[in-house]
Amino acid sequence: MCLNWERPPVRGVVDQGLSGRQKGHVITIVGDTRRAASSFWHTQGASMAPLLRWARRLLRRAPSPPLRFPTAGFDVIPATQLLEEEQFDDFKAGDYYPVNIGDIFASNKYQVLGKLGDDDYVALKVFTRHHGETCKNEFRTYETIDKANPSHPGHPHIRTALNFFTLDRPGGDHQCLVQRPMWDSWKDLLRRNPSQRFSETLLKGGLQHLLRGLDYLHTECKLVHTDIKADNILHAIVDQGIFEAFVKEEMERPSPRKHVNSATVYMSRRFGLPKDFGRIVLSDVGSTVRGDVKRNHDAQPNVYRSPEVMVKAEWSYPVDIWNVGAMIWDVFQGRHLFHGEDPTGKGYTTRAHLAEVIELLGPPPLDLLQRGVRSKEFFSEDGKWIADVPITHGNSLEKEERFLTGENKDMFLNLVRGMLAWRPEDRKTARELLEDPWLNTINSDIS
Repeated sequence: MCLNWERPPVRGVVDQGLSGRQKGHVITIVGDTRRAASSFWHTQGASMAPLLRWARRLLRRAPSPPLRFPTAGFDVIPATQLLEEEQFDDFKAGDYYPVNIGDIFASNKYQVLGKLGDDDYVALKVFTRHHGETCKNEFRTYETIDKANPSHPGHPHIRTALNFFTLDRPGGDHQCLVQRPMWDSWKDLLRRNPSQRFSETLLKGGLQHLLRGLDYLHTECKLVHTDIKADNILHAIVDQGIFEAFVKEEMERPSPRKHVNSATVYMSRRFGLPKDFGRIVLSDVGSTVRGDVKRNHDAQPNVYRSPEVMVKAEWSYPVDIWNVGAMIWDVFQGRHLFHGEDPTGKGYTTRAHLAEVIELLGPPPLDLLQRGVRSKEFFSEDGKWIADVPITHGNSLEKEERFLTGENKDMFLNLVRGMLAWRPEDRKTARELLEDPWLNTINSDIS
């Protein structure tokens, strides 16, 4: 399916930045200026052909008038109180597009309705200027994801693009990416939960969705995500009332704002709690690379880096599997499995991270070390640990897991071991993990 056809206008947001890994994105909720666009959000399980027919009919409808937002009645924020984007160099350099509530973009297709908090991906992402090549690479990735095989069961679990367009501006244009809006991430859910961890039932259901999406990304798209973390795992929105409540709130209680160098900066507003949670969707393809091309550059969030990345060996799809294994430990156990904090106080270091992996999994296979450009920094030629970080003996995954017992615990740890293997070729694929007994066992959820 071509991504550049004229899509129906949708409710969403504006996100100014390069990727979800960066902080301080300016995110603004955007409304359509045509009727009935909201029904687009209820087509998550529909085939693409009916959706295309529906979209073409919608585009023939007359646009509805734009909303008129209050121009008074809001709090003025003191100049000394810095908001999200003010803290970043790109904003100070004037590289952010000056979005205002009520603005209309793309020939009357989108109207700005309000600003959401940072670290979320939503419908309209406005890139900072002077990053045209980065935008093109990300757009090409979305085209690959969208076209590969939409009938695959994992396709709905990977964030896709609806359209691209350009905002012209003196001094440099801004590329825009249109996507379906999403609700909170797994990271947000953890913050909302007093226990700061997922239940067994929630993890099983969410992990099944994530693995389906990962199987699609690996087998159909031939892509490696490289940046899987709780921030990038979102919930699809099935409750249309969330958007209506957002607009109503902005109309009745306009967002506090301030003026900085002729630009208006708004305080964030978040979506409310939905009545129902939608499917899990893996987002942020800004760091995605081809998996059928071997590479050994640095990648992944520090605490989720795989052994082959740390020793700078060639890597591909299995780095995502390791990433998932380390990440689900975080959300289920409520703490990192690996920290990588150097004993000298230098913060994260590869040597400290490798030492922790050895403590839990034992020494790495010699053949893996022989593939790594950096292996000689940490290991002798015969595979002995030589880095100046002590190895603590006697630790294990069994001791680190604190919430399960008996056979249920054994099954969970077997799942984790299928992902956290030293050799990438020894890890299970996403498709194989979907058949794991623990994931497919009904539990009483007393964890």
